[in-house]
Order: sequence, then structure tokens, then C-alpha cells
Amino acid sequence: MLVTRFSSHANFNTFEFTVILVVGATGYLGGIITRSLLQQSHAVRITLRPNSNHSDLIGLGAKAAHADLKDPDSLPAACKGIDVVITTANSARRGGSDTVVAVDLNGNRNLINAAREAGVRQFIFISAYEADLSHPVPFLQAKAQTEDTLRASGLCYTILAPHVFMDVWIPMVVGNALQENRPVLLIGSGERKHSFIAAADVAAFAVAALNNATALNRKISLGGPEPLSWGGHHLDYGSPAGQVYPG
Repeated sequence: MLVTRFSSHANFNTFEFTVILVVGATGYLGGIITRSLLQQSHAVRITLRPNSNHSDLIGLGAKAAHADLKDPDSLPAACKGIDVVITTANSARRGGSDTVVAVDLNGNRNLINAAREAGVRQFIFISAYEADLSHPVPFLQAKAQTEDTLRASGLCYTILAPHVFMDVWIPMVVGNALQENRPVLLIGSGERKHSFIAAADVAAFAVAALNNATALNRKISLGGPEPLSWGGHHLDYGSPAGQVYPG
């Protein structure tokens, strides 16, 4: 089991915090985190780029800061007066100038530098379970490099490393094919097991990590309670679409 648990109710009072900056709030995970914080009556600032879909979050009480990870000059104002930064921002599903190097590597470095200069008390970074400097996927290499940059920054940090998001990847890989009554194409045998986790659970860990002494200066791996394979998920869907075809 990959789940690492820590108390969300402990009253450590390691520091007083007033304003939380969420970077990536208009994305899927960032939106869940932001809504949870607002529901708990935290003061939340979110970074926004032009054409961001943010009206619902502003309506719920979030304050806007216009900033872009690729523009380091825009970040000091966003971080000013902030006690905790939570970032879920990444280059996935973007394109154009939002590359792995520009966002996941240089952009995160820009944010860490701005947070340090602003005196941020805690920096919560959403990494990935398979992040590794030697990983063949550049996105996961960049996650690992950002982890190292954060550790070396002098900031108090929490790194959350979730496994595969079940509510994102299972519908995308398996669900869409079954809905269209076509075979599911998997890379490999489909028998390798993963500790799939719901994005809402990752968000809950991020919120619980706020000013939590058991989460400070730690990397915490997150996963679901039972390792499952892609083939097993196909069986769970119970579709008459036929077979899973290994790629």
C-alpha cells in the first residue's frame, strides 16, 4: 500500500497563516483544492492567466492575482503577503509555449524563487509518484528536478507524490473506448498494478498538510488502498465491448 497518512486534526500551531496562494486553481486538482479551502473559510488567492475560466472561484470568494509561471516578473506580486503556496500547475494538456521546460522546470523554479523572496512559510508541491531524474518521460524528470530545487531552496516544504489519478486516467484510457463500444488498447500486457487514487483524496492531503508539523519538510507518497491493473479496471466496467487488447 502506498498511502502515507498523517493527522489532519493535530493542533501544532507551528506558525500562524492568513492567506494561501493556489497556483493552478483553474485546473482539475487545483480547483478541488481551492474549493475545499474556501469551504473551510480560508483566505485564498489564485493565480490567473488571460482567458482563464475563473468566475466560479472568484464568486466563491477567491482573490485574483494575474501571474504566469513563465513570467518571473509577474510572480513577486502574486506571492506578496502569502503564507502558504500550493501549486498543482503543470504543462499537461496545454501546448504552444506551455512546454515541460517552460512550465514544469523553469516555471516552478521561478515560483520557488518568488516564494522564498516573499518569505512564504510553507510551499506545497504536487509532484508525481514516478518522478525521477532518470525517468525517460521529460515531464517526470522535471517533477523530480523541481523537488530537488524546492529542497535546496531553504523553504519549508511538503511534496505530495500521488500515483495515477483514477478519475482522470481510467475514463480516458478505458471508459471512452467502452462507451464507444470499441476495444481498449493498452501499452504492454495491462497486468502491471497501480495504486490509483482519486483527485479529491489528493486534494484532501494537500489541505491537511497546511501548517501540519508531520507534513513539513517531507515527501509523501499517495496511493489508493488496493493496487489494481488496467485489465482489472476493464473487468470492473463490465462492458460487453469485448476484450482489452495489449499494445
